[in-house]
Amino acid sequence: MNHKGLEKFNELVQSFASLPTIGKKTAIRLAYHLCIKSPLEGTKLAHNIENALRFIRFCKRCGALSENELCEICSDEGREKKLLCIVENPKDVLILEESGSFQGFYFVLDDLSEEKIAKLRAHITALQSEEVIFALTHSVSSDAIIFFIEEQLKDLALKFSKIAQGIPSGVHLENVDFISLHQALNFRTKIH
Repeated sequence: MNHKGLEKFNELVQSFASLPTIGKKTAIRLAYHLCIKSPLEGTKLAHNIENALRFIRFCKRCGALSENELCEICSDEGREKKLLCIVENPKDVLILEESGSFQGFYFVLDDLSEEKIAKLRAHITALQSEEVIFALTHSVSSDAIIFFIEEQLKDLALKFSKIAQGIPSGVHLENVDFISLHQALNFRTKIH
């Protein structure tokens, strides 16, 4: 449903509609709101998107989102160094931090390359971590990943645990309420 003579508006609608969870009607409402109802808000949004694209990067140490070489978490001396939580993507770090359930450090394990495993090992060694907590979406493949990581790190004498099963199988952390997330971390289960 393109509106003739409104190419720029249609392009904006298409941009919104290409985002996750935004349908065509919502895209039209957003475009209308930003162009007609609140153009100042539209300008501010454009500026914020431009800045985020320019300055957001991955933390050199853990892989979380950051505006600096090291993220705020890796730079925070007050966090619990004995605990390291492994997550699937940087978004999971944001979700866990928002829940306030975890005070340790993180590591984003988005692939199983030798380089990534070496980086994980270096992170654990530098922090002198004692426990590694897996906060992965429950699935057969995540169980295989956990087993693989345990094998790779077995010489480090670590305790391994994973978040409790209160989070349904196959559900991503972003879709879990904070109470369930808090319980899953606090009632994590020991592996072996």
